Amino acid sequence: MDKFSVQVIVEQDEDGRYIASCPSLQGCHSQGDTFEEVLENVKDVIAMCLEELKKENKALDLRYPEVIAIKHLEVAI
Repeated sequence: MDKFSVQVIVEQDEDGRYIASCPSLQGCHSQGDTFEEVLENVKDVIAMCLEELKKENKALDLRYPEVIAIKHLEVAI
């Protein structure tokens, strides 16, 4: 069994639901009611995306795009 390390971005929407996406796998995202749930859900989706790429013999370069930073900035106007 191969293991892969991928970056996941988790956000919370206006209704309080969590949304997770994997930038290195286009279209790979999921949602959940809790932080823990969204992580489990997105793991399943990532596995499906990776299996599909493997079946299609497509290259797996999961390093890019890499999220470098997320920062809150204060801006005065």
